[in-house]
Amino acid sequence: MTLRITLQPSGLVFQVQRDETLLAAAIRQGVGLPYGCKDGACGSCKSRLLDGRVLHGAHQLKALTATEEEAGLVLTCCATPQTDCTLEARSVPGAGEYPVLKMPTRVLAIHRPAPDVAVLRLQLPANQRFQYHAGQYIEFILRDGARRSYSMANAPSRLDNPPSIELHIRHLPGGLFTDQVFSTLKEKDILRMEGPFGSFFLRESAKPIILLASGTGLAPVKALIEQLRDTGDTRPAWLYWGCRTRRDLYLHDWALQTAADWPQLRYIPVLSDAPAGDAWRGRIGLVHQAVMADWPDLSGHQVYACGTPAMVDAAQTDLIAHRNLAADDFIADAFTSEADKLR
Repeated sequence: MTLRITLQPSGLVFQVQRDETLLAAAIRQGVGLPYGCKDGACGSCKSRLLDGRVLHGAHQLKALTATEEEAGLVLTCCATPQTDCTLEARSVPGAGEYPVLKMPTRVLAIHRPAPDVAVLRLQLPANQRFQYHAGQYIEFILRDGARRSYSMANAPSRLDNPPSIELHIRHLPGGLFTDQVFSTLKEKDILRMEGPFGSFFLRESAKPIILLASGTGLAPVKALIEQLRDTGDTRPAWLYWGCRTRRDLYLHDWALQTAADWPQLRYIPVLSDAPAGDAWRGRIGLVHQAVMADWPDLSGHQVYACGTPAMVDAAQTDLIAHRNLAADDFIADAFTSEADKLR
């Protein structure tokens, strides 16, 4: 049995199987809906139910509070329709353009730019054409069926030869996948992945861009910067990258060189924990507060934010409420770890 889902204001219609979530059905049919984690942790897929009835699976209260649910909001990633439904949801241009593929990938290289960060280069299979938008992510499928998500850090125009994707992985001690990356993973190992996923990618616009990253949230932002350069986009862009210490700025030299080579980009690193007497002479504090200090009015701008849920949530709240940023011009991807999902 299938149910009919109508999206407003776009008027798009798609079908959902009885035990299928709204988001899974939309992805399967190439319907563009905003989303991030796909498992009820980040709230990026939040939409309004105008008509019909859904049942929610397990999700975090911070992603959808009881008050929001009572007001008619739903998380499409974990909401299963019980009747035909009408949703008020932003259509995401370009989402669903590329097919989601399952494929093996071979480890070409492992680089450690910081003690707790690994940069992986993964070769794509020659018999499958993997396409994605800069900013999207893949999921590794582990032996027990568990999944772990990581964003591509290179634009599709920079797959190199042989074609490969770049991932930035921070070690979380005890992590099911990251312990493997930092202990036993080696070149030529085979991993299984699926993708692309996510609605974090550049929107067509002439507005200047603020790129806001924390930690390894730099990965998809780096891909966005490469796409801007490679497509000849003329918009000015500012990269604010927040980390705890100088050591955590694992691609600091890359960011400095990119800004030097590409005059449209200005790079502003921000450290939240610079000890007294440290040689650091740059900005100190929370990265989104550095944006607020520099920009009294962000109307007419776009902000692309990627990093910890706390940073993304604070940036979204403060920039919209206090810096006149339009809600639709805040495009985000919160890196939600398994530990975050338990909080």
